[in-house]
Amino acid sequence: MTLDANYLRGTMAAVLSILQHSTCPENVVFHFLYVRNEPEVFSTIRSTFPYLNFKIYHFDTTRVRGLISKSIRQALDQPLNYARIYLADVLPPEVKRLIYLDSDLVMVDDVAKLWDVDLKSKVLAAPEYCHANLTNYFTETFWSDPDLPKTFAGRNPCYFNTGVMVMDVERWRKGSYSQKVEDWMVLQKQKRIYHLGSLPPFLLVLAGNIEPVDHRWNQHGLGGDNIEGKCRGLHPGPISLLHWSGKGKPWLRLDSRKPCNVDHLRVIGVSELDCDLGIAIRRRRREYFAGYELDEVFADGER
Repeated sequence: MTLDANYLRGTMAAVLSILQHSTCPENVVFHFLYVRNEPEVFSTIRSTFPYLNFKIYHFDTTRVRGLISKSIRQALDQPLNYARIYLADVLPPEVKRLIYLDSDLVMVDDVAKLWDVDLKSKVLAAPEYCHANLTNYFTETFWSDPDLPKTFAGRNPCYFNTGVMVMDVERWRKGSYSQKVEDWMVLQKQKRIYHLGSLPPFLLVLAGNIEPVDHRWNQHGLGGDNIEGKCRGLHPGPISLLHWSGKGKPWLRLDSRKPCNVDHLRVIGVSELDCDLGIAIRRRRREYFAGYELDEVFADGER
């Protein structure tokens, strides 16, 4: 996961939800990547979770300097948003497998089930959404080029969200996937071929070549679209992870007293980790999500 003051409240809720739903929380190790040295953020994690097994790594922004293209939302242009591309380079060699999670989600199932996904020969596993129109993620410049669309030749490319990924770190390193993704970022600077931050280069390299995971592991889009962040409802089917991808974040919508219905969902025991300017926790034991508990919303066997 990434770690910064702006998303600290989301990160804290995500961590707590993972621990509370884990059968063996003592086996869960968190790896946090940060850009700015923010001692208050680090101390907040330590004081709130004194027994948390975690490590912190600095992400050098010079790695993406000159490679980030302006997208449709400023938050997508932050260097830390691109850190997921370089996980295999930042984390130590003994880390051979990982689950990457965004900071705007809540786990409602045992993370060990996601960890046990069989990657087979693939470098990544994630839920695929083959009904999504992949055309929308790339520009006319891309599709009209005589050669660029051929990158998908021999594949059945499907959209996947990079906020929840199981990664074979060893295979990523050996396959030089960071460089492969970066090569598309270089081309994007030369001629605009896509719209959305760090997602499209992932799709260009890996769409149609990942191990699909049940959709329950990424109930994404709860933050609405990337322009207005309008409210969206839950997708049908069982849920193991709620993900507020999109512009709208639950802690901000609750603060503004204009929450969406999905913002009221909460997991038993997840408290509001309310931070002053995203840094110092002021109230650690207020409910993070007010309203119905997931156990009341989803029947047994449907979570």
